Amino acid sequence: MQRPRLKMRLGDLLVHEGIISEPQLQQALSQQQQSGRKLGATLTELQFLTEQQLLQFLAQQLNVPFLDIAQKQINPKTVQLLPEVQARRFRALVLEDHGSKVLLGMSDPADLAAMDQLAELLAPRQIELAVVREGQLIAAFDTLYRRTKDIESFASQLKEEHGTSNELDLNAVDEQGDADNTIVKLLQSIFEDAVQVKASDIHIEPDEKVLRIRQRVDGVLQENILNQVSIAAALVLRLKLMANLDISEKRLPQDGRFQINVKKHQIDVRISTMPVQYGESVVMRLLDQSAGVLQLEETGLPAPMLAKLRRIIKSPHGMILVTGPTGSGKTTTLYGMLSELNQAGSKIITVEDPVEYRLPRVNQVQVNHKIGLTFSNVLRTTLRQDPDIIMVGEMRDQETAEMGLRGALTGHLVLSTLHTNDAVTSTLRLIDMGAAPYLVASALRAIIAQRLIRRLCDYCKQPYQPDDMESNWLRHINTSKTATYWQAPGCQSCNHTGYKGRLGVFELLMITKPLADALRRDDTAGFATLAQHSEGFTRLGTMALHYAQQGVTSLEEVIRVSEYLDDDIDITAESS
Repeated sequence: MQRPRLKMRLGDLLVHEGIISEPQLQQALSQQQQSGRKLGATLTELQFLTEQQLLQFLAQQLNVPFLDIAQKQINPKTVQLLPEVQARRFRALVLEDHGSKVLLGMSDPADLAAMDQLAELLAPRQIELAVVREGQLIAAFDTLYRRTKDIESFASQLKEEHGTSNELDLNAVDEQGDADNTIVKLLQSIFEDAVQVKASDIHIEPDEKVLRIRQRVDGVLQENILNQVSIAAALVLRLKLMANLDISEKRLPQDGRFQINVKKHQIDVRISTMPVQYGESVVMRLLDQSAGVLQLEETGLPAPMLAKLRRIIKSPHGMILVTGPTGSGKTTTLYGMLSELNQAGSKIITVEDPVEYRLPRVNQVQVNHKIGLTFSNVLRTTLRQDPDIIMVGEMRDQETAEMGLRGALTGHLVLSTLHTNDAVTSTLRLIDMGAAPYLVASALRAIIAQRLIRRLCDYCKQPYQPDDMESNWLRHINTSKTATYWQAPGCQSCNHTGYKGRLGVFELLMITKPLADALRRDDTAGFATLAQHSEGFTRLGTMALHYAQQGVTSLEEVIRVSEYLDDDIDITAESS
């Protein structure tokens, strides 16, 4: 391969072309000596030029193309020509394979030492270079270098070791978890793949002829099918051993937890097993402890709402509820509040099932129903522990709800969650559970309702015209007729889903005196009307629609969030 070379050193070239000044170059060189980083990275870090300016300049000087690989269709088999370890080390990716030559994307094509080693690794193929953003390369590594092949390979090996029978010899599995054990390697590959794509859950589901391993990414399940269904029993057994569950009990559901380290991430795994027709189904929730607890400003709460919430949580007493369905981010918001309240002068006790994140200085109690350690029993003891702040993981029954409300009336700040669709119906849910209306009115200070919606991929999103169903829905809610909406067809960057990441949408209802009076009168209809017209109250669907009009999310996501709030609208009707 004829290696492209710069005619001068990079810094001198940039000065010669007037892109940076000589003093800027000297400052960058001085900082480079201290940090040991490359000059290009140092220049962009000092904001003397952008990464795109630098890469376009390099491409022009080396006479190679500058590519946006987010829009490019890349074959995962082509990528495998360069091992993942070397690809990450040299920041290089095989983009195209033409048999005798390959197109190689690099973030630093001027690195001659890396070029020499890459030429050896890809020999006898010739290399054609392209310049690619480093951030795009790193994102591509995570989506293209999946563990699918490893999982299939270990599954086949495990099937050979244990035969084709669905019945597993318990003695055949090493309970000590030997690193060479095939099951351990298979599970390690499954967890590595899940962490790599930022999956929140792993589902292992035996079917009649196949074993499905599914991962929930951005709220949507992605499926990998294995033909080795006979290995399901071995996988479940190993997971039960890791979670200290009863390995002989296959007829009843079981719950447990364990911790593993994957790719320098400490992952807390909550496991649930359930007997199904063809064996046992396993669902594992993955909590990345190394990521830490999000601060309140990182949860996505809008600034005005965040300011109101911060005033409320400084109250010495009262109850604050966070509501929404499972997987809506309630626990993240609660822990954000706890993190802000966690001061040396305050005693905080939490009652959780399970304890999801460990917090210093906070007394966290894990509920255990088997021995009678229920929410209500722990909460009763908690009130005698001289707490300032109490967090109850979930209001599940009348006794827990009433005890929490009474605790909020006796000088404690109580935080909790409730499974409801919106803020307005949360008070009605408490009353429906058996809590006295006057008690709810006196204790409740605020309710936060929230959902998680998917973000459109920034690389492939584009304006579009809403279809008939969406147009009809927009017409019914009387929104702006001139607003622009966006959709994303999918690209390499978003794994061809059109979405990448999620964000929260919220509504905050402050319990004012008129609202409290309506509750005391048990006037649920009046309460709902007053709440909808409260000053500063914004509905979930309204906030989601605002994000759609900004191009952050799609109308599809807005309608999904709003479906509980606008049941009277027939969005399937034909537009006129």
